[in-house]
Amino acid sequence: MEHTTRTLSPDELTHLQGWIGRSETLEDDLTIAPVRAMSATLDRDDPTPRRGDALPPMWHWLYFLPHHPQREIGPDGHAKRGGFLPPVPLPRRMWAGGRLHFNPSNPLTLGDSVTRHSVIESVTHKSGRTGDLVFVVVNHTISNARGMAVTEAHDIVYRAAALPTDPTPEPTVARTDADWRREITPDDVLLFRYSALTFNGHRIHYDRRYVTTVEGYPGLIVHGPLIATMLVDLVRRHASDQWISGFQFKAVRPTFDLNPFHINAKPHADGRTIDVWANDHDGYLTMTGTVTLENNAS
Repeated sequence: MEHTTRTLSPDELTHLQGWIGRSETLEDDLTIAPVRAMSATLDRDDPTPRRGDALPPMWHWLYFLPHHPQREIGPDGHAKRGGFLPPVPLPRRMWAGGRLHFNPSNPLTLGDSVTRHSVIESVTHKSGRTGDLVFVVVNHTISNARGMAVTEAHDIVYRAAALPTDPTPEPTVARTDADWRREITPDDVLLFRYSALTFNGHRIHYDRRYVTTVEGYPGLIVHGPLIATMLVDLVRRHASDQWISGFQFKAVRPTFDLNPFHINAKPHADGRTIDVWANDHDGYLTMTGTVTLENNAS
């Protein structure tokens, strides 16, 4: 499929920046079934979850899911542009990173009725080597009956369509000094299960024909939020007696389903800060982040 480079006009950018300050508020209940399913998807041997159990960090992404009618779904499997998020006229949309805080004095617990208030903080434009980039930052605050439990800044990037003449970004070699490390095989079943758990219709994660012929990638793309969740999960497996109070991460390079990849962690000497990162089968960095620990909230 042939593409042409898309350049945003000043008027288009001004229109998109009109979304800054827009907000929405959603309600949900922290039910048990998604937690059982996520535990199975991450290959965890967790006890049967019960009402009152603390929701593991990052697993709030199993709730407040988009439920757009089928008629509103766009060609990429996402909802059509507009509505709460600005209608950015660039075809490739990716989760670029985020910054999260988990309130140690008020963990989310199963059975909670929760509210998420979201505000669009910024819409910015950059011209990259492969065309226009638009960055949207959305701030989320999740509260239960006891008050604020999670705050999150969510970074979304929109890119122009891939062209055969696009320069290939120089990859970054990942560090090799991990103390904790796991190999992950991102097969079709794993990607399907996570897409289903998060009601994510984005075709880049399950439609090989679409992702290779329309978006120009070599294979199915492993969900950025799944890799981020796995990085935090790696810390949980090795520091189960600590409360994870913070996590910040940045996606560096796409991860494809064509080969296994690795998640890694390296604690600092302070005992509270842990560097985490993911690398592909060639040893190139795909995601980087930092986990912050506190004494267990209990």
